[in-house]
Amino acid sequence: MQPLFWMGTHLASELVETSNDLNSLRKPGFWVVLGSFEGKWRLARFAKVKQRNLPKAKSSWNAISDGSWQSTLDKGAYCSYVERIREKIAAGEVYQVNACRVLSADNKLNPSLLPLTEKILKENPAEFAAYLNLGDIQVASASPERFISLKDGVAISSPIKGTSATEEFLEKDRAENLMIVDLIRNDLSKVAKIGSVTTPRLLATEAHPGLFHLVSDVRAELSQGKDLVDLLLAMSPPGSVSGAPKSSALKIIEENELSRGPYCGVIGFSDGARAELAVGIRIFWQGEDQILRFGTGAGITWGSDSELEWEETELKARKLIGLTR
Repeated sequence: MQPLFWMGTHLASELVETSNDLNSLRKPGFWVVLGSFEGKWRLARFAKVKQRNLPKAKSSWNAISDGSWQSTLDKGAYCSYVERIREKIAAGEVYQVNACRVLSADNKLNPSLLPLTEKILKENPAEFAAYLNLGDIQVASASPERFISLKDGVAISSPIKGTSATEEFLEKDRAENLMIVDLIRNDLSKVAKIGSVTTPRLLATEAHPGLFHLVSDVRAELSQGKDLVDLLLAMSPPGSVSGAPKSSALKIIEENELSRGPYCGVIGFSDGARAELAVGIRIFWQGEDQILRFGTGAGITWGSDSELEWEETELKARKLIGLTR
């Protein structure tokens, strides 16, 4: 399988170089960005970029049975995690934490995730759907969430917080979204012109396959001399999948979860003129071990019910895991 990247209408091939140094984005060229939640970067520069649809897979997808999937946290462990977060909130240590778990299944019958990406585009279309193959890692993304769009020095981030099976949301969902909007505003302000950070859209309801989300937009103009590298350093990991305050939330996550890897990280591209980067949610990824992984999580606040939060993680995973059957 040759290295390949597709997102939107961009199809990139002919890999030139890879780098783990974020500063490489300051070099000219079309760069693919894959960042882990823990802050490790995998950058890849491609020589050929065309406006094309996703290429057709040469093989069909071999089904994975429901019983093959295992979770880093079962229901009891996840609910206990939620209660520990609520105790931290009661103690004044944190306001909100995104609590996640990772599902995994043996996938030796599917060396390529391209057929799965085709199924995603057909049955679970998403604004920031993407496919990446760098040889030692593949990603099939159905991400619905914009992390950063950057063009002409203007950055836009669109955090998603609040999930429901219907268009009715709990007060907890709105409070959670507002907390993360404030966090994103704070992150952007580190590299933005004074007074340029605005929220042109707040608490909008968006329909996505199988569920509804609350989405907001935060906009900022970058300060003189600041660029995408500065922006990524200021904003990573994404606030919508960490918590508030971010430093406290990250500590709690580290104490209770295994590595998330590219889940809740960053995936997208930069071509010098602009950058389009998505939050690494609703993604499948697979390394050389041929273990397919998929992450799911929920934002926990004081108003959270641990059973309902578990059900939210199930809701988010249900449709996409169903595509692997």
